[in-house]
Amino acid sequence: MKYAFYLLSIAALFSCSKSVDNPENIDFTTTFEKSGGTQTPTYDEVIQFYKDLDNAYVSIKTYEVGTTDIGKPLTLITFNPSRTLESEFSEDQDVRRVLINNGIHPGESDGIDATMMLMRDLAQGTIEAPQNTWVGAIAVYNIGGALTRNSTSRTNQNGPEAYGFRGNAKNYDLNRDFIKNDTKNSQAFTEVFHLVEPDVFIDNHVSNGADYQYTLTHLFTQHNKLGGVLGDYTYQDFQPKLELDLKSKNWDITPYVNVFNRTPEKGFSQFMDHPRYSTGYTTLWNTIGLMVETHMLKPYKSRVEGTYELMKSALKVTAQEGEKIKVLRKDAFNAFAKADTYPLAYAIDSTQTSTLNFLGYEGEMIPSEITGKQRLKYNRDKPFTKEVTYYNYFKPTKEVTIPKAYFIPRGYRDIVLKLRENNIRFKQLKKDTTFMAEVYHIDSYQTSRNPYEGHYPHYGTQVRKTQEEVTIPRDGYMVLLEKNKKGLRYLLETLEPEANDSFFNWNFFDTILQQKEGFSPYVWEDKALEFLHQNPDIKAEFEAKKASEPSFAQNWYAQLAWIHKKSPNYEKAHLRYPIVRMLR
Repeated sequence: MKYAFYLLSIAALFSCSKSVDNPENIDFTTTFEKSGGTQTPTYDEVIQFYKDLDNAYVSIKTYEVGTTDIGKPLTLITFNPSRTLESEFSEDQDVRRVLINNGIHPGESDGIDATMMLMRDLAQGTIEAPQNTWVGAIAVYNIGGALTRNSTSRTNQNGPEAYGFRGNAKNYDLNRDFIKNDTKNSQAFTEVFHLVEPDVFIDNHVSNGADYQYTLTHLFTQHNKLGGVLGDYTYQDFQPKLELDLKSKNWDITPYVNVFNRTPEKGFSQFMDHPRYSTGYTTLWNTIGLMVETHMLKPYKSRVEGTYELMKSALKVTAQEGEKIKVLRKDAFNAFAKADTYPLAYAIDSTQTSTLNFLGYEGEMIPSEITGKQRLKYNRDKPFTKEVTYYNYFKPTKEVTIPKAYFIPRGYRDIVLKLRENNIRFKQLKKDTTFMAEVYHIDSYQTSRNPYEGHYPHYGTQVRKTQEEVTIPRDGYMVLLEKNKKGLRYLLETLEPEANDSFFNWNFFDTILQQKEGFSPYVWEDKALEFLHQNPDIKAEFEAKKASEPSFAQNWYAQLAWIHKKSPNYEKAHLRYPIVRMLR
């Protein structure tokens, strides 16, 4: 993949004959600026702006990557004043890489406008370029949504005049698709992400939820989940430095206010960004993730200006902390590679909290003129500063032993293709391979009753483990974790069924949940009796279960089914997770 971009970079550089930036003196004033901060450009206008910027400035280059569900490629823009004949994506370049994502929800267009101005100002030198820092941005991630332009779908939002729609061309919410990769958009993003390999990732959004005084809120990757020294650094150093730099520019900021239909004064928790979300996905590669959430009710002009200033501050801190970030990310990869266990689930640790000096508005419950019931009403004439408890510490609640390898049967090639898209190394077996494996059996799970992003996801999954001699037929796949140091966390989060966003929980293995063979009771009655006579231990277990469980004793079919599951007639594939583990 990077080889193709190497050739593209060489061709672009040799075809560039300009010696002076912007020789045609093109006006790069944006639609946002021309409208006085009330409008955002159409998708086509955004792309044309970047193509013109590319033609005018040597430091700017645009690339088309992959395709999306609407049939158009993603446009990646890079600012790189040190671009050479070698590919700017070369791993040999000692720079910290920042990747910005815009328009994942195109109605939340703040980042689209702010990034256009940021890239222009970097190219024109009207703001200082960060030292040893490479900047890339996805112009508009959800192209299909951006083309569905309207002025009404963002019910809670104050401007701009017209904007895009949250769902993509297949009506997916793309900020739920990073780990499951159902859409071509997320597949193209995966290509961009592994091409860039960012140290810092910024995803620009607009919030929903409570009302308060802030224009800017941030949603950093949950630091305990990011883990280790890198997680501590993100929370204790990177985040405070960003907040302090914004404060010096008179921009107050607070953590994302994770409350709905109630006031924040009683306290609130940090948002847990699982791998379905952008910053949860990027965390799997030890990337510092930052989701920007501007406040929906603030004027569009101030929201865009705040996003612009926040990104400038993030670039400044990244440049200042570049060497430290480089070392800490390298150490994080090494630490996970040496670890014996990995946390799969987290819960709020209420024994540790932080206190925010929160700038809010008084809220009260008053009778609704529509329903007659109580409704929440904020009073902007009553601003306040109050100490608010912030629950931003999480603790692991479930861990798994890290295996030496996963083995995937040939029939699950769809899973292997998802691994390949994420640069996971594996090899196909040239012959039948037999070994002692740890096998998972799905012991229990719950399933959502409502559709969610094209799935009915499972949750609360628990497994039972057995040690078995297993034969993986020829052409199956072996994934050695020692060969995938960078992708280790991704493998554990997707292939371990109990992980929150595992492929199992996203329904990719639902065929094992259904029995393919059963029994006719009138036939099985006689065979079951014979089986119990031949297996006295099982018969004793059966009688004890009847004696201790009245409901079981009254259910004749449940009794026959229980015996059937104990017998050789019961199919081995039912509830048996097909991906097996070779332990260290």
